[in-house]
Formats: sequence, structure tokens, C-alpha cells
Amino acid sequence: MKFTDIPEGSRALLRKGTVLPAHPLLLTAERKLDEARQRAVTRYYVDAGAGGMAVGVHTTQFAIREVGLYEPVLRLAAETAYAWTDRPLLMVAGVTGNTEQALNETRIARGLGYHAVLLNLARLKGQSEIEILKHCRAIAAEMPVIGFALLPEVGGFHLSYDFWRAFAGLDNVVAIKMAPFDRYRTIEIIRGVCDAGSQDRITLYTGNDDHIILDLVQPFVVRSADGKSEHRLRIRGGLLGHWSVWAEKAVQQFERIHAIADGAAIPEDILALDSMVTDCNLAIYDALNNLAGCIPGCLEVLRRQGLAAGTWCLDENEVLSPGQSEQIDRVYAMYPEMNDDLFVKKNLTRWLSGNAAANPLLR
Repeated sequence: MKFTDIPEGSRALLRKGTVLPAHPLLLTAERKLDEARQRAVTRYYVDAGAGGMAVGVHTTQFAIREVGLYEPVLRLAAETAYAWTDRPLLMVAGVTGNTEQALNETRIARGLGYHAVLLNLARLKGQSEIEILKHCRAIAAEMPVIGFALLPEVGGFHLSYDFWRAFAGLDNVVAIKMAPFDRYRTIEIIRGVCDAGSQDRITLYTGNDDHIILDLVQPFVVRSADGKSEHRLRIRGGLLGHWSVWAEKAVQQFERIHAIADGAAIPEDILALDSMVTDCNLAIYDALNNLAGCIPGCLEVLRRQGLAAGTWCLDENEVLSPGQSEQIDRVYAMYPEMNDDLFVKKNLTRWLSGNAAANPLLR
């Protein structure tokens, strides 16, 4: 499957840049898949205006593979999303593991109607970059690939400029999600894409939860070594666990940013959003505890809204950190304009019941 095999509307979404929430896993108190709520959250993202979603990624919990839920969860999201709307969607599947496992997951995703795979390299830590690039090439031979720079705090590791330049040269790489939470390494990846001559083929997506808004508004300057040429690249979209909550407001913020022409002045209130969104992420993603409670934090927000029944994870030790709930209380009080509780309240019954009747409250 090549990029040109993706339906035209979905290709356009990827290239233009869009909002891609990282889909969480909704469980019952017995830690079984809560199918009704899993479907409800998928419908929530569609109705919030997200361009699609990423499933089988960190926010979905990597342990779904160990309990036989990888294929069922991917199938549930794809079937639900495609049945809920006629507009184009961009569906991304997370794949991980050694080459054999990653190839198997890629083929599952392709068979379920996903358009690209987000390639998590965490399991290859310790291997040479030559071996890792070989792994990437094998996956790209099967399906369009979105590269993934994952920070060490959640299992990733840093790769060099030389790796990203070589990776950007692979034909079926269509995007890169940059999530090193590190400005130096973010710039290094962008420089690698540009120096590979792939800036018109590879769309840049942010996963830097600590700089979401600034990533989306700032131009990145890449000059040639002799200083005779210069390119200005933009991060066009985001694939974020933070966007798994308050998705309607994330879409509104994103659309405001996209409406600003390249080179135009950025309104001060847009720039001010960066610190507010980052502070909200501090609470939800548990930044004060090295992100230990990031998945329960997202589930806690969904629980407060009624979308999730609880914050249960497959690993019973994965819980909210001490003080994290109070931090979420704090950002709710400080930044009430950030949440989409009213939107969820008005639509929750529809999403849980599967009633797709036209809703005049939707944009």
C-alpha cells in the first residue's frame, strides 16, 4: 500500500495537517473492554471535528497486545468511525515490536482500512541505527509510515540527525510525529527532513505536549551549510494524547491557527494559549511525576465528563499519581475555556446509544 492508495480525501487531510487524538482504552471495573464507551469516545472525536484518530498507540495502552485486544480495538474504532460520518477521515494505527510483530500489526491495520501506521521503535532500543532503519524500510514496504520520535520517559529513545535524514529518504514515509519534548531534537529532526529533500513529501506533526501551540504557529528555519539557501518549514498537524480530551476545543484552537496565513502576524491571544495548554497538560499528563499518570489522567478527564466509567488500566498499578486529581481540579478552575464539558454533556447520550441522528448543536 502506497500513499497514492489512500483515498484522496484522507490524503488531503494528512498533507494539510489535522487534529489526530490518540485514542484511549475504555475498560470496565473488571478490566475488560467497555465496548459501548469505546465506541462513544470514537464518536466524540468525529463529532468534535477531529480529522481522524490514532489507535493502538501509547494512550491506547501497549498492553492491549498482550491480552489479545489489538485487533478488536482497532476494528472497533475503524468500524465505528466510518459508520458515524461520511466525511473523509485519516485513520492511523500504532505498530510496535520487532520486525515480525510490527509487520503483522501493519497487515492487520491495512486489512481494517487504516491509512498509515505510526511506527514506534521503543522495542528496538539498543540496536544499531542501521538495523533500526532496516526495520523501518520493511514496514514502509507494506504501508505508508508515520515516523515517531518518542521521549525516553514513556519508553522511547533518541535517534541521531543522521538517522532522521536517512529515514526521511524512505519513499513511503508520509509524516513524522515529533515527540522528544526537546527543542534541540525537534529542530534536528526537521533539519534532517529538509536536508533529505523530503520537506514537500513528509508532513510534520507535533507530539510535543509541552509546546503544542508554539509548534503549530512557528516557522522553522533550515539553511544550507554554505548559507546560500533557506527553507522555512511548518508543523502542520498534531497527533497527541493530550487531544484525547477536550477535543472539541483542540479542534477550535487548531482551526484558528490554520486560518493564519504563513508569514502573517500571530495574534497575542494565540501565543498566550501555549502556556495555558501546557499548564493543562502538566496536570492531565502528570508532568510533575515524569508522566507516570498520563494515561489515567486522560481517563480521569473522560470520567468526569461521563465518557469513561473509571480510570482503570490493564496494569492495575497504573493509576493517578498522588496530587494529580487536585492538579486537574486546578486547571479546570483556572482555564474553564479549555474544557468541552458542555459539548460532551449535550451529546453523551447519542454517543453511548449510537444514535447518529443529525444534531443541530454540532458545527
